Amino acid sequence: MSQGKIPVDLILSKLAEEAEKVQSRAQKASEVLLENLDTELAKTAYEVVYQEDRVKLKHYFPRKKSPYNTPLLVVYALINRETMLDLQPGRSVVERFLDSGIDLYMIDWGYPTRKDRFLGFDDHINGYMDNVVDFIRKQHKVEKINLMGICMGGTFSVIYSALHPKKIKNLVTTVTPTNFDTEKGLLHVWMENMDADRVVDTYGNLPADIMNLGFLLLNPARLMIDKYVGFMEHSDNKQFVENFMRMEKWIFDSPDLPGEVFRQFIRDCYQGNKLLKNELEVGGNRVDLKKLTMPLLNIYGKYDHLVPPEACEKLVHHVGSKDTEDLCLNTGHIGIYVSSKYQEAFAPKIAEWLKDRDHIPKTRAPRKNTRPAKKTAATAAASRSTKTKAAKVVK
Repeated sequence: MSQGKIPVDLILSKLAEEAEKVQSRAQKASEVLLENLDTELAKTAYEVVYQEDRVKLKHYFPRKKSPYNTPLLVVYALINRETMLDLQPGRSVVERFLDSGIDLYMIDWGYPTRKDRFLGFDDHINGYMDNVVDFIRKQHKVEKINLMGICMGGTFSVIYSALHPKKIKNLVTTVTPTNFDTEKGLLHVWMENMDADRVVDTYGNLPADIMNLGFLLLNPARLMIDKYVGFMEHSDNKQFVENFMRMEKWIFDSPDLPGEVFRQFIRDCYQGNKLLKNELEVGGNRVDLKKLTMPLLNIYGKYDHLVPPEACEKLVHHVGSKDTEDLCLNTGHIGIYVSSKYQEAFAPKIAEWLKDRDHIPKTRAPRKNTRPAKKTAATAAASRSTKTKAAKVVK
């Protein structure tokens, strides 16, 4: 029987062809990377209308006359930046809200400094958040506003709405952890044995670089290898490169996390699961989820490796509201906000849901609050040694 011959000429021809493609791609990639790239985030116009310490309140300029009676406040997590919701023109939750006519506000938590390490749940929720909500209510002369929370910001929004139900008309939670008694997701497994006291005593505020490293280690193959291999394969595509760089800028533009927030989040939530058990106390008051009687829309991702569905789906069964909706999208933690496909299923859904519950006309303005603005722990501590700037309305 004759032996088959190896088609050397065909192999060499194929290698030459591939080498030519690689050379051409490398040349094009070099040209792209040397061009002026547009990697700017958060281009949608807004103004800062209120500021207290490091915390700012953004108000986005409306694009059309609003059909809504009630403004919407978005509360992002203290981890990473709220710019994720306005990544780029055409891929922006903020744009879609504005195009629907929503009067949109968003909290920018800023960058914590050493003095902020002692600020816990109470300072952020009953302090900063409550002052922001009262400012918006006064500006619009309404008793209640709509509230939307994202990730940890969603957890804060759930707590706030339970403690101040008379100020919230509709509540939207997105990728929001409320059930921490699950082993789905490596993050939950790690946090069960985390020594939060030792971390805070060592660092004060939890450094952003350590958090980013931890998030990368949750899925190192995809987050530390695959995506950079993908970048090299598409580095000759200018639009791809610009999108990639925007996402990288957002990922590594991470504020430190106030130490006391980290300590409480780990001990009371991840390790104690106190929120879902109605055992959590904030500012001396117990957080009772049955007081969440306002309409609730709960959205999360089926393939979320940070906040898995098991951490989100139980909320609607523990609240007092009779108007609840659970929506699980076939995407991940970030894909909900930036995926072109799920842009259509996310922001328009929220806008329509809010519109359906906005039929009640504007109410009379709330009574003027003659009490001074609540002081946070950091402001109180700082005032003993040096004068601090009071909360101010930015014109």
